[in-house]
Amino acid sequence: MKSTPFPFSSSSSNNNNGSTGTPGSHLHGKRDKQTLNIIMGKAMPCLLSTFAITTIFTFFLYSPDPFNLTPPPKQTQKQQQGGDAHHLLDQTISLKPPTSPPNLKVEENCELFKGRWVPDHEGARYSNWSCPTMPDSKNCFRHGRKDKDFLNWRWKPDGCVLQKFDPKAFFEIVRGKAMAFVGDSVARNHFESLLCLLSQEEAPVEAYKDADDRNRIWHFPKHDFILKVIWTKFLVAGEERMINSTTSAGIHDLYLDRLDENWARDLHALDYVIISGVHWFFRAIYLHQDSKVVGCIYCNEPNVTNWDVKMAVKMALRAALDRINNCKECKKTVVVVRTFSPSHFENGLWNTGGTCNRTGPARELEIDSGRDVYEVRDKQVEEFQRVRKKVKKGKKFGVLDITRVMRVRPDGHPGLFWGNQWMKGYSDCVHWCLPGPIDVWNDFLQAILTRLR
Repeated sequence: MKSTPFPFSSSSSNNNNGSTGTPGSHLHGKRDKQTLNIIMGKAMPCLLSTFAITTIFTFFLYSPDPFNLTPPPKQTQKQQQGGDAHHLLDQTISLKPPTSPPNLKVEENCELFKGRWVPDHEGARYSNWSCPTMPDSKNCFRHGRKDKDFLNWRWKPDGCVLQKFDPKAFFEIVRGKAMAFVGDSVARNHFESLLCLLSQEEAPVEAYKDADDRNRIWHFPKHDFILKVIWTKFLVAGEERMINSTTSAGIHDLYLDRLDENWARDLHALDYVIISGVHWFFRAIYLHQDSKVVGCIYCNEPNVTNWDVKMAVKMALRAALDRINNCKECKKTVVVVRTFSPSHFENGLWNTGGTCNRTGPARELEIDSGRDVYEVRDKQVEEFQRVRKKVKKGKKFGVLDITRVMRVRPDGHPGLFWGNQWMKGYSDCVHWCLPGPIDVWNDFLQAILTRLR
């Protein structure tokens, strides 16, 4: 049975008016690719409709502040002069730097994604006091979350060690480069985690934000590094059907033979592409190829082939990876495919009282997230393996296989503690608190990039 999809947005602001944004500033650096210019396409209007399969909202998802059971650190002069009421919680947080050496070594035969969560009481690696870019809707403690044990776990691969993220080492990998996270609001969540982790070494400078806060660029001048997030729902071109040009019909049209140029046009300027996107596929979608409808998701329409979500995700990802692999202007591009991040609504759906109130990791048998989770993940991994077998000169591909890792972390979501005034009483069990379990994605990313150097 199809369920009404959780409302997603690309934005962290209250602006959802669909205006078009163009960059207002440029970066000047060692190479031309540091002149960045993203031209936004038309944004979709937002409408809450319980009868529509797709509902788009401005989903401010910004999470937490962690606590540690160690004595509070002494206030710095900056904290004494500038701390306001909502920063008081951070004064009790003990932040410990990673202990890994700058020159990272990753065991080649280590299967990073097979393992388990083990206790770790080193504490959070950042807070909203130490991270200047902390997004409000992921700042769970600011919005009332009281438990803190969900921060006291680390991922332990079977038979080897996953080193914790080291901003110094990461900067050495990406110095002089440009990296983009391409995808939906969960890709944005990942980007925000990395931004906070890197800010412990160098404060980023905001270089661009579009009118809807869907596409952003940050610059780390000391390391000549550009970090971007580029919004796309489906990776391929798509459009939403409208009623009288103003009201969402809850139906999308997807064109599997055309990419969403909002991200594809920037490929030549990117050294690293972290690509993902699944959640928007759980709605009514007509799939087009070669100027004809080849299938439909959740339509049950006569004479139209029924497609399931996993096949649509597979074909969209295939189009994206093939475009990158065949890009002649992309001389040395590293692509990392991030697999499906599971949601954890229990006792209902997002719009029928579903919650995510757990305070620690669960056993896999305790979590009922349906077959779709692993089936979609499998198709993503298949496409990664397919493109890697025919990789073109200068391209490298990796996979950030977080599906099983995160399936047992129902405790890491904002739940009710995300501060969205428009959706009070609804739980966010899709995105992840910052800091929180999502930070391990960047432990993995660091290991993957180290291997691909």
